[in-house]
Amino acid sequence: MESRWIDRLLRMLAVAVAAVSVSPVQARDLVVGVEAIDYSPVYGYRDGQFTGAGREILDAFAQARGYRMVYQAYPVKRLLAELLHGGIDLKFPDSPDWQQSLRQGRGISYSRPVIAYIDGTVVRRERLGLKLGDVQGIGTVAGFTPFAWQEHIQAGKVELKENPSFEQLLRQVQAGRIDGAYVNVAVALSAAETLLAPPGALAFAPTLPHIAESYRLSSLKVPEVIAEFDAWLADNRSLVADIIARTGAERGVR
Repeated sequence: MESRWIDRLLRMLAVAVAAVSVSPVQARDLVVGVEAIDYSPVYGYRDGQFTGAGREILDAFAQARGYRMVYQAYPVKRLLAELLHGGIDLKFPDSPDWQQSLRQGRGISYSRPVIAYIDGTVVRRERLGLKLGDVQGIGTVAGFTPFAWQEHIQAGKVELKENPSFEQLLRQVQAGRIDGAYVNVAVALSAAETLLAPPGALAFAPTLPHIAESYRLSSLKVPEVIAEFDAWLADNRSLVADIIARTGAERGVR
């Protein structure tokens, strides 16, 4: 009798252990649309992988909140359409100031600022004294809008040239084919050091039109995740600041 009672007790214990030893809950997948360009060290898509400070920050958030970020890269011009048509859960980077006419009334949720940036004009270092009236042509990466220059471009005072390659855009500046490139300053300065010779050949011209803003995370489908992300940012300021400082994502901004 005692032996049967012990066997029964052991079976009950085994069932109880099995009940509490279930496999961990699978992380919820979130599809994050990113730009199919290399904008290192801020963010970049190369060799099939999303990289940079942006990824480190989003991955840290996902790990803390039980998500798994699935990064899908799209051409810059297509990425907003994917957000608006529901093809992605989240978009990074984003800003309510970009392509405003397409965003109005759509109910897009935006996070608080994630990474600060300056979009400005990079010129050859010896041309840092270039005045606004001397600029005849500037370049951008295809799909980017040079907001700070829009008035001058629309008035026909400055010609805009697009280039699908960020590296080639910088080389055009170095070769004097265009007066300057309207780009993220941190990205341009970092790239120029590795892609161009001699180092320091290009420099940010603060006297020419530029914009200081911040990259944000956005969503149309999962606004609750944006709220979670904001709360996580508030609780992890030091972690985010360390990532930004280590990667140089805000170089030239502060």
